[in-house]
Amino acid sequence: MAKRFEIGDVVCAKVSPSIALVVRLYAHRIYYCTLQNQPNANEQVYFERELKPYEGSTIASDN
Repeated sequence: MAKRFEIGDVVCAKVSPSIALVVRLYAHRIYYCTLQNQPNANEQVYFERELKPYEGSTIASDN
């Protein structure tokens, strides 16, 4: 199974699409993300199905 997002991609959680996240690490089918403008904030962890491309980013949207 190929991963959908690469390290450094800007994404958002489907439950809070207004908050930009940056993919920091992908391991064991889990994405580890940090807040875009707050790299020292606590890391957030998501499964691929919980994420979507951030609307302001250069990633094409499937929706």
